[in-house]
Amino acid sequence: MREIVLDTETTGLNPAEGHRVLEIGAIEIVHQTLTGRVFHTLINPERDVPQDAARVHGHTAAALKDKPVFAGVVDEFLAFIGDSALVIHNAEFDMRFVNAELARLGREPIGMDRVVDTLVLARRKHPGQPNSLDALCDRYRIDRSRRVRHGALLDAEILVDIYCELTGGRQRSLVFGDAGGLAGQLAAALSRPLGERLRKRLPIEREEASAHAQYIQSLGDHAIWFRYLARPA
Repeated sequence: MREIVLDTETTGLNPAEGHRVLEIGAIEIVHQTLTGRVFHTLINPERDVPQDAARVHGHTAAALKDKPVFAGVVDEFLAFIGDSALVIHNAEFDMRFVNAELARLGREPIGMDRVVDTLVLARRKHPGQPNSLDALCDRYRIDRSRRVRHGALLDAEILVDIYCELTGGRQRSLVFGDAGGLAGQLAAALSRPLGERLRKRLPIEREEASAHAQYIQSLGDHAIWFRYLARPA
């Protein structure tokens, strides 16, 4: 089953007051397993970014003025999510903003019937307890040390771990390893040359290894595991 783990950053709290989306991060998972496909973009919100919002995510109007407007990324965004279920924390907030942006362009809204809200899942599983992303990371011992500020792609990456914990779909010890979650496993695995990893971990012939390596390279430089190589541990 294909799902898209999604997060946004915005200029404020209410699209009805003219606030806009300024960042989208989305990660593809299939049967709760990362595929390496990711959609991430900063967006020119075509308005100012209040200081309170900028303190949360670090984005200013000046820094975003040369980024594409939502109309310039909407087709790529919609093609990426397709008709898959969307996994979002506090989904009502993000979907109000996404649908407000779509409405500005005369596009059809995305129905809430295709959304999985991890905040709702968390409240059912942990009633009466804090269920923010930070609180859930602490509860499930998910590394959030890089979350100095909110960021759409980083929060989506963290949400992948949280979603798996909430649904019990996979065992972290088997899927994410014991090295501190998703980022730790990917960084450790990718610290070795691709050829070495293929030889040591996969009992396959040279031709198969070569074909697999070519497939990985065909995914492009923006595949999610390549992003971890450029990030500090």
